Amino acid sequence: MLDKNTLFAVSLFPYLGFLWFMTRTKETPRLALIGFYALLVFVAITIPAGIYAKVGLREELANVDWLHGSAEAFLTLSNILVVLGFRQAVIQYRAAATVKGDRPPAPISQSD
Repeated sequence: MLDKNTLFAVSLFPYLGFLWFMTRTKETPRLALIGFYALLVFVAITIPAGIYAKVGLREELANVDWLHGSAEAFLTLSNILVVLGFRQAVIQYRAAATVKGDRPPAPISQSD
């Protein structure tokens, strides 16, 4: 069985393939694409933070709140960019559909 570090490293290759395809697809919202790339910043920050926690502080990264929280902030930022990018694309799609005279799709209703 793979240990967590090996699995983490191997999982980077499918994600890079995903980024390659998303970049080539011109329909991908630019802000969402930036968010997907920002996830690489999260990875690039988490790895040295984990090493510092282990070597410098003799703790797991998850046990050093200030360091773990700082690294996770980049994950939050990338998620926000992805959501805002796709939200903007939906708004633009609905506006274009309204201009063309098409009926825009109904918003998804939320159940209580």
